[in-house]
Amino acid sequence: MKYYKRNWEETRGDDFDSWGKSIWLFETENSGQPTKQIEIYENGKVLKYDQTKLEDEYGGLGDQELDLDEFSDFEITEQEFKQNWNEH
Repeated sequence: MKYYKRNWEETRGDDFDSWGKSIWLFETENSGQPTKQIEIYENGKVLKYDQTKLEDEYGGLGDQELDLDEFSDFEITEQEFKQNWNEH
């Protein structure tokens, strides 16, 4: 597994745009396929997705592999990911 944390400097651009910017955390297979995903928004809203909750009315678990070259600078430890997962 690999773990990533990335700041999104843009808002959603949809009905929930007022949530603000966000931080996204991913747990992925070694191929880059997301297995868990957390989205933390400026307004405090947190979305979490995994195999037990693939989607809801706000979004869903990414269904495309992350570009591991693009995400290489954003890799974090398993411990940091799990801490965020458990806190939210």
